[in-house]
Amino acid sequence: MLSKKTKYGLKALTYIARSEDDMPVQVGEIAKSEQIPQKFLESILLTLRKAGFLGSKKGKHGGYYLRKQPSEIIMADVMRILEGPIAMVPCVSLNFYEKCEDCPNEDQCTVNKLMIQVRDSTLKVLRNTTLEDLSAKS
Repeated sequence: MLSKKTKYGLKALTYIARSEDDMPVQVGEIAKSEQIPQKFLESILLTLRKAGFLGSKKGKHGGYYLRKQPSEIIMADVMRILEGPIAMVPCVSLNFYEKCEDCPNEDQCTVNKLMIQVRDSTLKVLRNTTLEDLSAKS
């Protein structure tokens, strides 16, 4: 299941991408609009800033802004920052591989084969979806 951290992070990024002008967006505005607890949102936005997706400005007209164009922010990258590994089991993870303790032979493991397919399908969607796709007004 998707964590609240990731869900809220995606909502906040989308909100910022949809903002009309180039002015930074205040945390309180995002929290109120998207019904996200403000303290939790502050932590999420800080994570996204440290990862280079967002910039921030202090002061009266401060807030958060995108450091890249929405078309350059790929969901696979955002998911890895907020959620961690995309693979459901560590033995098929591309970036966080670990051998399963209860599996004597990965090449013959049916769970491994299935999870590779799930990982690859998920990655295809996440690699081909950008913030621009999520923030397009319908």
